[in-house]
Amino acid sequence: MSLFIEVKDLTITYDGVNVLKNINLNINEGEVIGILGRSGAGKTILMHALRGAEEYENISGSIIYHLARCDKCGHIDPPSKVGKPCRLCNHEDMKAFDADFVALSQHDHERRSVSMRIAIMLQRTFALYGDDQVVANVMNSLKEIGYTGPDAMSRAMELLEDVCLSHRLMHVARDLSGGEKQRVVLARQLVRNPMFLLADEPTGTLDPRTADIVHDVIEKAVKDYNMTMVITSHWSEVIEKLADKAIILEDGAIISEGEPCKVAKEFMGMVSSIEKNVKVPLGAPIIDVKNLVKKYISVTRGVIHAVNDISFDVKEGEIFGLAGTSGAGKTTTSEMLMGIVAPTKGDIQVRVGDEWVDMTKPGPDNRGRATKYMGILHQEYGLYTHRTIIDNLTESIGIDLPYELAVRKAIKTLVTTGFSEDKAKSILPKMADDISEGERHRVALAQILMKEPNIIIMDEPTGTMDPITKIEVTRSILKAREEMGDTFVIVSHDMDFLHEVCDRVALMRDAKIVSIGEPAEVLSQLTEEERLLVAQGA
Repeated sequence: MSLFIEVKDLTITYDGVNVLKNINLNINEGEVIGILGRSGAGKTILMHALRGAEEYENISGSIIYHLARCDKCGHIDPPSKVGKPCRLCNHEDMKAFDADFVALSQHDHERRSVSMRIAIMLQRTFALYGDDQVVANVMNSLKEIGYTGPDAMSRAMELLEDVCLSHRLMHVARDLSGGEKQRVVLARQLVRNPMFLLADEPTGTLDPRTADIVHDVIEKAVKDYNMTMVITSHWSEVIEKLADKAIILEDGAIISEGEPCKVAKEFMGMVSSIEKNVKVPLGAPIIDVKNLVKKYISVTRGVIHAVNDISFDVKEGEIFGLAGTSGAGKTTTSEMLMGIVAPTKGDIQVRVGDEWVDMTKPGPDNRGRATKYMGILHQEYGLYTHRTIIDNLTESIGIDLPYELAVRKAIKTLVTTGFSEDKAKSILPKMADDISEGERHRVALAQILMKEPNIIIMDEPTGTMDPITKIEVTRSILKAREEMGDTFVIVSHDMDFLHEVCDRVALMRDAKIVSIGEPAEVLSQLTEEERLLVAQGA
């Protein structure tokens, strides 16, 4: 294999913090490199540095691309093409050419010409024309590189076939699933016949079944287009399947490099253990629910019991889980706890200080008195992407404090959710889209904690998260409880997550609570049908 990319002593610094530290990595032509690392380890920064599409003020070291270039038309290919005719103009032998992305400016023609041959897939940024059809999205990419003419439509269809999406070409892009959108993104990137693909957590927000489909499509594209690839993932099995070589990034440094199976096993050993203090002292009940009922009237189905006569309590400082498959009644119960939905009948009491508040009665002296000490984190939490993290934690959520005090409180709260103090300081000036998925979730939890609630309700907090991000979320909840003594009610169909994080679990089935107790005991009562639905993410 020809040496394609040399990364030498690469260091990048933000606000006095080294986010990448003396990175040394060789990437051979045709090789697939897998990068494993926890949220905030530096994976995304490294990917963007390799892409060369942005400038870094504080960067040192080298990112050297070894290439072949045509003297006549300027076309660039991987190093194996040195000495061979240019495939575009058929000019005589292509010459060896090196480009250092650190030494060359972002606006330098040589750096930009290399960047044009690099494709990138990101975790959440689909970058599609949402109102256009799928085939039009690919056609637009062809136009952007000057590919027009009578065969453009045919070429677009070929690309969609390459990503196994020819059955969706007339669909509007915004109506596609996450996995389908990622495949359209890949088709748009393949337009340029890239020599190098950067896949940064491309399936991080997808369920396992959909992720497998996308991974298979990526693997096929890499082989069909003879690409070199660097892929980051929290899924160790993805790295084992796709990569020829793997590395572990930890706190901005490479701490391990080698055969993917061995490196993946080492990585899972680093992150798989969760220290759950089973001896956390719990207080007296802070939530008391008795004979709670919620009925709806449907024209076609008649009376529907969303919640049918349930009773339970939650103790102060407890992490209490509401488990069950979709439609079991979990979310409706949590909405009644928050006062968002009024019960048909029954009683909900929340203790504020030493006094009990009736959540079924509206008004500032009743339900309103309790809800100001309650916070809810929805599955689709939304940070303000156009604002910095410090703004997200203060002004954007109505917290008006002198700036220095706001920063101090924000850092302390971020530390409570599992950030180190240095990391907390470093992310405050960043935009929400500039941090990882796991970090965004912890910032969203910090948003709730900034308002100093006594009770936090979390609706499907892990969603379709990968295993490592789930571990980070679990740790952030346990640490927040340990540091602040808050009470958590967690609604989830993710039984493994509930087993790891909860003190007690209530299992809901057909709008009723069928069991309450220790997580292992209660979750062992799942039926085979429920286990299958859970495995499918339902």
